[in-house]
Amino acid sequence: MRARSGPTVEHRVLAVRLRLLRERAGVSLAVAADAIDAHPATVRRIERAETGLDARQVAELLDCYGVPDAVAGPIMAGISAANLPGWWHRGRDVLEGWQQEIIGMETSASLVRTWHPALVPELLRTPAYAAALYRTQYPDDSPARLRRRVELLGERRRRMSERGAALWALFPAAALHTRVGGPDTMAGQRAALEEAMGEQHVTVQVVPLDHPPHPLTGVPPLHLLRVPAPEIGDQAVLETPGVRVDLVDDPEAVTAHRARLDAACAAAPGPGTPLPR
Repeated sequence: MRARSGPTVEHRVLAVRLRLLRERAGVSLAVAADAIDAHPATVRRIERAETGLDARQVAELLDCYGVPDAVAGPIMAGISAANLPGWWHRGRDVLEGWQQEIIGMETSASLVRTWHPALVPELLRTPAYAAALYRTQYPDDSPARLRRRVELLGERRRRMSERGAALWALFPAAALHTRVGGPDTMAGQRAALEEAMGEQHVTVQVVPLDHPPHPLTGVPPLHLLRVPAPEIGDQAVLETPGVRVDLVDDPEAVTAHRARLDAACAAAPGPGTPLPR
C-alpha cells in the first residue's frame, strides 16, 4: 500500500470497473464485504478509489462476482500500476487533499478548460505571478515551501505541454489590471500570455472591461477536465475561495457547467484577439 496522495486515473478506472462488475452481478455491498471479511464501507472505499488496491481482496471480489478469467486477468495485472503514486506524490507536503485529487485528473486530461473571474488562470501564471499570489495565500509558508509550490505549478504546465494536452482559458480583462506583485511581474505575465496565445494547444479568451454580463459573470473559478477513459466522464471543479473546492462528476451537473462555459466563450471575443490594454 502507498501513502495516499490522491488516486491516479489508472486507479480510478480499476475502481469503477470493480463497482460495475459488482452491480452487474447483482451483489450487494454487504455480500461483497463478507467475501473479503471486511465492512461494507471498505468495499465502498475500494470502489471510490479512496484506498490502495489489495491484490488478495480484489481477487476475492472478482471471484465473488463470478468474473471470468478473461476479464479478471487484465484487472489483476493492472493493480501494481494503479497502486503506483502519481508524480505529484513527492509534493504532497505542500498540496491540500483537493489539490491532489484535481492534479490526479489533470495529469491524464486531454483537455482542460478553465475560467477565473478575477485573476489569470492558474495554469497560465508565470513563476513570479504565482509566487506573489502564494505569498498572500500562504503567509506562514517559508521561502522554501513557496518555491516548492511554484515548482509544482510549473511541472503541471510542462507535463500538459509535453503530452499535447489542450488548455482553453477564459478570464476577464480585469485580471490584467489587478496588480499581483510589481509592475515587472505584471509585464512579464502579459508577455507570457501573449506567447501562450501562439502555442498550438493553448486557447486564450479575454472578456473586455466594457463587456456586458455573460453566463459566468459572478461565478467562482471553474475548471472542466476531459479524461480519455470511458469509465470516467468529464469532471468539473468549482472553487469557492477560502471555503471549499468541489470535484463534480455527476453528468448532469457537469453538463450544466459546460453549457455555461460554452455560452460564455461564445459571447467573448474569439481566440486570437489581442490582449486588451
